[in-house]
Amino acid sequence: MTVVEDRPAPPAAPPPRRSNPVLALLRNSWRQLTSMRTALVLLFLLAVAAIPGSVLPQRKVSPERVATYFRQHPDLAPVVDRLGGFDVYASAWFAAVYLLLFTSLIGCVLPRLVDQVRSLWTPPPSAPRRLGRLPQHMPGTPRPGAPAEVAADVAAVLRRRRFRTRAAVDDAGTWIVSAEKGYLKETGNLLFHVALLAVLVGVGFGSWYGWHGNRLLVQGADTGFCNAVTQYDESSLGPRVQPADLPRFCLNLTRFQATFQPTGQPKSFMATVDVTEDGGPVHRRRFTVNDPLRLHHANVHLLGQGYAPILRFTDRYGVSQTKVVPFLPTDGMLTSEGAAKFPDVNIDPATNKRNPDLQVGFEGVYLPTVSADGSPRSAYPQERSPALFLTAYRGDLGVDLGNPESVYALNRAQIASGQLTNVSGARPRKLTPGDTWTLDDGSTLQFLGTRPFVTLAVRYDPTQALVLGGAVAGLIGLMLSLAGHRRRVWFRISPPAPDADERGGSLVEAGGLPRTDYPGFGEEFAELVHAAVAAEAAADDGRAP
Repeated sequence: MTVVEDRPAPPAAPPPRRSNPVLALLRNSWRQLTSMRTALVLLFLLAVAAIPGSVLPQRKVSPERVATYFRQHPDLAPVVDRLGGFDVYASAWFAAVYLLLFTSLIGCVLPRLVDQVRSLWTPPPSAPRRLGRLPQHMPGTPRPGAPAEVAADVAAVLRRRRFRTRAAVDDAGTWIVSAEKGYLKETGNLLFHVALLAVLVGVGFGSWYGWHGNRLLVQGADTGFCNAVTQYDESSLGPRVQPADLPRFCLNLTRFQATFQPTGQPKSFMATVDVTEDGGPVHRRRFTVNDPLRLHHANVHLLGQGYAPILRFTDRYGVSQTKVVPFLPTDGMLTSEGAAKFPDVNIDPATNKRNPDLQVGFEGVYLPTVSADGSPRSAYPQERSPALFLTAYRGDLGVDLGNPESVYALNRAQIASGQLTNVSGARPRKLTPGDTWTLDDGSTLQFLGTRPFVTLAVRYDPTQALVLGGAVAGLIGLMLSLAGHRRRVWFRISPPAPDADERGGSLVEAGGLPRTDYPGFGEEFAELVHAAVAAEAAADDGRAP
């Protein structure tokens, strides 16, 4: 009879633990984002994303060029504007690449920085069991002296060549001298990435706490400028900056000198201004294109120049108004376009009321040097034979509508609707300095001359020093990274065999391993072996070989 023992069944294996797919996705995404390959791709994308900022005109730098681009490309310009092409560095897509690169660099640098600090405090590793398998190897070579003395001599030679060394002895009396060199390569690599982080932080905080503005400043005591948001032609304040935070200073352009090559290329610009800071005394300062005017919490940069015609208009009732009207350059020879608007003219003295249909505007081109062939382009940027070509319009200028419009051109909608009509004829009227133009209603326009003007960019960036320091540190780190070579060498010093020569001595075996691509490591290894093992080196009393 067979007895079947009733044994309990073995416990069932626990089911495999299923990981959270969301956490796994986040973990894998973080690993991909913080990989060096992703950081390089993002750095390349940031460089590519910055190309439109150098090709297309930017509003924060030159709003007049942006306006010119809109006139020259009326269909393409709105599309580019919607994509942020005229304000690249403030666009959402550029900020996305910027923040991803910043996050990726932090994830890459911090673990490597910890490993580098740990490796600097960790002694070189012991020699591998078989030195003969290393790329560089020297078989056992006899050398006079006890193993401890030879190990001390070898370590001294390596230290003189700036190797980090460690000497240890095993139970059999064999000394191992381990040496390593080339930590500057990884240090330079980390310095480059930390410097890049500093640049990114500087640019980010500079955009938060910095501000800038552009101003067209005409020469003359009556056309001064004080640092206020309302007095800028275009301005942008950082999110952390309020209009009341702007420093207090005033500028008055007293003189502007420009010289040109015979070809018309600019040679030198020099602006002279009277400066008042915080209500203090007036100081006369000069600055050029490459040498900005440095004030307290502001730098004033000279960007360009032009001419502002001085026009005196006398209406039908004999009332005169004089305006200094800047004309914007359209080419390198300072062919300039602009408009002069006189909305407050032809006021009936009997009723003291203004007829909006009797407003007057002039639009045209100013040529510093009229071409001999009669072309509508200036032949030279300096005023050699200046002339002003104007077309007169009378009617409603549209300034009372409350809509923003350019001060450098008349309202085209008013002209198209017939509310502003041409009263000067089919061809523009040519005026030279001193000429007077009498219109059909007896009103006159006198061209008195011109004043120079300059285009200024006033900027403040509190992290400018950080960005400069980061750029310099990045360059140093890149040079160290390219010049450094990581390598390790080992020397095994063992007692001779019992049947060796009675004179005693030691057997020295060496091996070398380059940690990076280093074509010259073979020659360096041979020099180290010769200095550490040669008999004459043993007799060298501490003198470097």
